[in-house]
Amino acid sequence: MELQFNEGERAFREEVRAFLLDNIPERIRQAVYEERPLPRDWMIEAQQILNSAGYAVPHWPIEWGGRVWSPVKRAILAQEIDRNSVPKPLPFNVTLIGPIIAAFGTEDQKQRFLPGIANLDIWFCQGFSEPNAGSDLASLKMSAIREGDHYRVNGRKIWTTYAHEADWIFCLVRTSREERKQQGISFLLIDLETPGVEVSPIQSIDGFHHLNEVQFDDAIVPAENLVGEEGKGWDYARYLLGQERTSMGNVGFSRRRLERSRALAGEAAGERSETLLGDADFLRRQTWAEIRLKALEITQMRVVASAPVQGADPKTSILKTEGGELLQEAADLLLDTMGPEALTAGFPAGIGPEEFYGIDERSGILSAYFSSRKYSIFGGSNEIQRNILAGSVLRLGRKR
Repeated sequence: MELQFNEGERAFREEVRAFLLDNIPERIRQAVYEERPLPRDWMIEAQQILNSAGYAVPHWPIEWGGRVWSPVKRAILAQEIDRNSVPKPLPFNVTLIGPIIAAFGTEDQKQRFLPGIANLDIWFCQGFSEPNAGSDLASLKMSAIREGDHYRVNGRKIWTTYAHEADWIFCLVRTSREERKQQGISFLLIDLETPGVEVSPIQSIDGFHHLNEVQFDDAIVPAENLVGEEGKGWDYARYLLGQERTSMGNVGFSRRRLERSRALAGEAAGERSETLLGDADFLRRQTWAEIRLKALEITQMRVVASAPVQGADPKTSILKTEGGELLQEAADLLLDTMGPEALTAGFPAGIGPEEFYGIDERSGILSAYFSSRKYSIFGGSNEIQRNILAGSVLRLGRKR
């Protein structure tokens, strides 16, 4: 089955693809294809190229760089960025904090932050999870006490991706104690150069430094950095998570991985006269993954073509769950194409992006395999997503 795009949508896909291939440097696309970590300046360079063409924030309001495109065209753009090995615009900037400021921020906050967020002149990271508040995010304890024209912030955030590269962090903080734990939570923007803020690295299983713990000890944050109303942070977070999970189908990313695994499986491996595509079990898994990907693509198009996501739409949980599991399966297939050679490819433990380029390119596959374990946890664990879906179905059943 093929998705039936109209003539304008097909022309748009070709236009986007041509721009990406012509304008994103080959060194960057090759690194993404081989799943190597990108230096910070490469990520900024790629996003600024996309932003110059209006491809970084098409879903934003027009006055802040958005485009008058249908949801289907925006989905096509996202797929082409992934499929053609182009770094995504930084999700924390363009998918998460940008839309929150555009929807709920003051005019001063919009003027101050949105242009830099779109162009990656300002790099944000996300401060939601805490040591005892992950999937149960409403249990967060990090406090922000109002003292005149500022807040005094104390607490910890953990698993904070790219905090060591970022300039700012957006945080859910507890500004009051209420009967319901979802109440009394506010949304605060914090400059990471603020005295009392300390970023500590966490080495992840893929061998790289992506994650961090961020400690706040009596950090003084201007009250003007509060987004929206005090105590409404949970509502803003639900809006944000709906935005995030809509983008988690990762159709183009999974397609790129599956195309690479099929290509590598078709190559002769060592002394073997037969390729992996002649192995019935591998071919079954590869084909089934491709069928699931097509089903996911159709589902994503149905979701994005419906009314814009406002809050945590239960249908986005389908995209998040199935999209993450497909990325894991594609990483499994890629690893299998290496066979026993996976044990000799080397592992990039403890090295930075620059040093990575001096070792066996297959280490990117090995690292990607371990990194993919996170897809069933981050952004809301798959168990939580299935509970959301079950609750939605059961409520619909009761209405009937």
